[in-house]
Amino acid sequence: MATIKDVAALAGVSFTTVSHVLNDTRAARADTRERVLKAARELDYVPSAVARSLKHRVTHTLGLLVPNSTNPFFAELAHGIEDACYRAGYSVVLCNSGDDPERQKTYLRVLRQKLVDGLIVASASEDARCFASVKGAPFPVIVVDRAIGGLAADLVQLDNELGGRLAAQHLASLGHRAIACVSGPAGLEVSRARVRGFRRGLAEAGLRLSDALTAEGAFTALGGHRAALELLRRAPRPTAIFACNDLMALGVLRAAAELGISVPRALSVVGFDDVELFRYTYPALTTVGHSIRTLGEATVEALLARIAHPKSSPTRRRLKPSLHARESSARLAPPRAGDAP
Repeated sequence: MATIKDVAALAGVSFTTVSHVLNDTRAARADTRERVLKAARELDYVPSAVARSLKHRVTHTLGLLVPNSTNPFFAELAHGIEDACYRAGYSVVLCNSGDDPERQKTYLRVLRQKLVDGLIVASASEDARCFASVKGAPFPVIVVDRAIGGLAADLVQLDNELGGRLAAQHLASLGHRAIACVSGPAGLEVSRARVRGFRRGLAEAGLRLSDALTAEGAFTALGGHRAALELLRRAPRPTAIFACNDLMALGVLRAAAELGISVPRALSVVGFDDVELFRYTYPALTTVGHSIRTLGEATVEALLARIAHPKSSPTRRRLKPSLHARESSARLAPPRAGDAP
């Protein structure tokens, strides 16, 4: 690999002159500049980003910590973040905590040792351990999706309560009355907010969410599948289910298929997030959400603003979700002979 001294020797100048030409830190004669640039091209010389960052304290690199890179929501979010960073001239270091708070803590410690200009955290938890790991970081931090309790940092997330309300309004407008909810973990505020909004939307339609029509599960397809089997084996059986994320809704669709329950004729299903992949399930999933890539872009925009103005007060930006009606929800139909009880 060519060094700055190799470029200097080929161009017939000092390596100091090469440094000034390549970094544009001092004026040079036109012929000297051309010789240096030609030599750098011929030798395929790449300046050391580490050396440059140590000098200028800027790396144009951001850290991104996600709880589960196999979850299509976070994969799509990372895509939006990477696209926005690329357009802004930044690179991204991606760390996947695997929904493990201890692993998240380890990655945060590693990123603090790296030369990054800022950090985006999609947290695996909201507890004090995560707060302690992020607090006092030597670079700006922005949180996306799940807030971290007690942390005074910029936050970008969906209006989760409004999203739950929209799901309830949609199902009630289709004539459903026995409407169930598959919630995420009660320990996560995003789950609690979605359920609060769902209850509110039902109340506005003159309905209520009974304990018999609620089941909790992990924010995974397996969690949704297990919770849905529990609900669909109860009597009377719900005619509609709101799942608190799209992965859980996928598990609901699987459970309905196993029990011979037709979606949407005998059961309507609504998810939350609007993951692009679930537009291609069969039936295509009705869901509440906002463009996940736009969420990622808004997060990068907020972090770059924080880097430019590090002493301004923390901001909280909530993006407004919409209801995307597709094939998995329909108007309540009268029961037919042969329907599963």
